[in-house]
Amino acid sequence: VQLQASGGGLVQPGGSLRLSCAASGTISRFNGMGWYRQAPGKQRDMVAVISSGGSINYGDSVKGRFTISRDNAKNTVYLQMSSLKPEDTAVYYCNAFRGIASYWGRGTQVTVSS
Repeated sequence: VQLQASGGGLVQPGGSLRLSCAASGTISRFNGMGWYRQAPGKQRDMVAVISSGGSINYGDSVKGRFTISRDNAKNTVYLQMSSLKPEDTAVYYCNAFRGIASYWGRGTQVTVSS
């Protein structure tokens, strides 16, 4: 399983970015996919997860600002980030899981700064 994350970059506070995670093969085979982030010196935290059935969970700090979605035809999961804050600065990682198996892609850096 290969997960390729893209879309990170430098954005000003209040701005928006959209991250993409393209998977090798069909994503419908996974129980769920999601985004996690890790800031320097901190643990990796859940940002958003979407199940194969469409159920969604968000981390408390991003509720109302971030939206996760999936396009099964493109084997891609997206994270639309709005109203970005400096504390959203982190490396964002894509994850896919099936049963006890968990797969990670390389991260993409998001920096929110003026």
